[in-house]
Amino acid sequence: MAKLYNSKYYHRDLSWLRFNHRVLQEAADTSNPLYERIKFLAIFSSNLDEFFKVRVSDIRQIKTIEKPLRKKLITKPNKVLKEIKKQVNLQQEQFGHIFTSEIVPELKKHNIHLIGQKDFSATQKEIAKTFYTEHLKDKIEVNRYPNSVENKVFVKNEVLYLTAQLSDNEFAVINIPTEVPRFFTFPKHNGKHYITFIDDILKYCLRQSPKMEQDITFYSIKTSRDAELYIEDELSGNLADKIKNSLDNRNTGQATRMLVDQRMPSQFQDVLKRALDVYNTDIIQGGVYHNFKDFFGFPNPTNKSLSLDALPPLPHPVLSKCNSVLAEIEKKDQLLHYPYQSFEPLIRLLEEAANDAQVTTIKMTIYRAAKESRLNDAIVTAAKNGKKVIVFIEVKARFDEQNNLKWGQIFEDHGAQVIYSFPDIKIHSKILYIEKSSDKGLKRYGYIATGNFNEKTAKLYTDFGLMTAHKKITKDLNKVFLVLEQKVLVPKTKRLLVSPYTTRIGFSELVQNEITLARTGKPASITLKMNSLEDEDMIKYLYRASNAGVKINLLIRGICSLVPGIKGQSENIHVTSVIDRFLEHGRVYIFGQDDDASVYIGSADWMTRNLSHRIEVVTPILDADHKKTIRELIDIQLSDTVKARIIDAQQKNEYVARGANGVQSQVATYNYFKKATV
Repeated sequence: MAKLYNSKYYHRDLSWLRFNHRVLQEAADTSNPLYERIKFLAIFSSNLDEFFKVRVSDIRQIKTIEKPLRKKLITKPNKVLKEIKKQVNLQQEQFGHIFTSEIVPELKKHNIHLIGQKDFSATQKEIAKTFYTEHLKDKIEVNRYPNSVENKVFVKNEVLYLTAQLSDNEFAVINIPTEVPRFFTFPKHNGKHYITFIDDILKYCLRQSPKMEQDITFYSIKTSRDAELYIEDELSGNLADKIKNSLDNRNTGQATRMLVDQRMPSQFQDVLKRALDVYNTDIIQGGVYHNFKDFFGFPNPTNKSLSLDALPPLPHPVLSKCNSVLAEIEKKDQLLHYPYQSFEPLIRLLEEAANDAQVTTIKMTIYRAAKESRLNDAIVTAAKNGKKVIVFIEVKARFDEQNNLKWGQIFEDHGAQVIYSFPDIKIHSKILYIEKSSDKGLKRYGYIATGNFNEKTAKLYTDFGLMTAHKKITKDLNKVFLVLEQKVLVPKTKRLLVSPYTTRIGFSELVQNEITLARTGKPASITLKMNSLEDEDMIKYLYRASNAGVKINLLIRGICSLVPGIKGQSENIHVTSVIDRFLEHGRVYIFGQDDDASVYIGSADWMTRNLSHRIEVVTPILDADHKKTIRELIDIQLSDTVKARIIDAQQKNEYVARGANGVQSQVATYNYFKKATV
């Protein structure tokens, strides 16, 4: 691994694997309730699937670039892929151990038995046969191929298959149906609950077929394919239509991984590699079962609580009690923090605007829309009520393209103006703008957030949202929308930082201000919370700040290419990462200390794509109360001694020392807001 990162920059993809290792640590943590550990196994599996479909695909595309240019883009791709495979195999081994040696025995202690087809009782065998006949038989295809077949067998992206060597000359490939739940629960017997994979019902019943030998061994396989759409000639034609027509390409893209049962004989692996057109570098050794993301739906047939106690969203102390959200925003900026606080005020804001006769205009961006949404329904209502509604929909939001296109059509059908993606740039900002006429003239309102307009993720992701009627901020916000409407080329903003125009420059100046303070002997500090830190130029600025004596605290959930703790480079930089029940998603940027600190929130990580290739919006927090709240919340996270890991130069993911009275920041944050509602 030493050649793939150096003392200045840790390779982004290897750092991402270290993030997924932190997820795996949560599955291994016996202090977590049993079903919480199972959930983290599912998250780990889902994350890894996307990594192979996207990042590994990107690295392989780089292999097609001419060598002189390739050297400027990335370390030799073959070496990167080799190291990725090595690290993934190690994590898969740990994953398998956690599941088979810890989770399965722990389930048994609660009288939940996860059994394979060899463990079926006589009664369970008959039940399995009935279920197979009624629910599975018509949904499978048993395809037989000669061992000598080459490049003629196609398996779908992310679909599970059983394979078996039928003879020295023939093998079979059988799909595992996705239309039925992955798990089947047998009737309770002697106080014990029995659950099986439908994979095992298939294995048992297929062996009973006269066309199959009963001693045949079935092995699971799953192929991940290139998920990038690679839209050609983006500068011409309708990009939304092109994306719609290209979505099926994901099902037929080049294989980037074939996950196989590690018990599969190497000779049979060779047969499959030839038949499926995959290579040694594509093969990842897994367990008997794949697609552990299906464990999000693992049944709990007992009445026992084997999950964490719920932390239901709390009512906002101001907006939950008011008659008019718009009126409260006029009085004072309002700050929301999901999922600790309810998403309801934002829905109410849009519903109120949709039905207020004096509201004339609503503009907003949508990056990932919820499938069913009161918020989206409010947009439809506003359009039906004759208001000027402009919705910018990012149809390049990976894996949400189809749902975003669906809602775009609904909005258009009801009279809204829908603007779809621009070529070569993503609209990642989460912004809303409202205009209202009054006797005193035009009133403007804005909402700027770190997370999506999505009710579902607002219960799972930690995010901030600012509602404001501040004249300069709302005026800036309208300028951003004028750019999206292609009415102006550059938003000349006074308060907002907007990528790709001013965000990089603005943050660089804020870092430089702290460097200047430190060099004059004054206290200087930088505190940043982000999903990922990868941009080399911004990392260089942080190194300069560290060398100048600026105290830097970083909360980085995912990728961290910055290498901390190196003398003469980053000894003043401390990095931690919190992985817990909620996904840490908010971006917070604090420059300075105490009441004089400059505090910002926004949608931009410090990645090159966010600073230079996306439309991002970052807003200052001007209200003194809200600045204080954000600083206190960040301090809580920095004091975490239960779920925080230290990101050191090797990214070993060692936990912060817990001490006698551990601080679990997400629970402490919930209690912080709970006190505010009393």
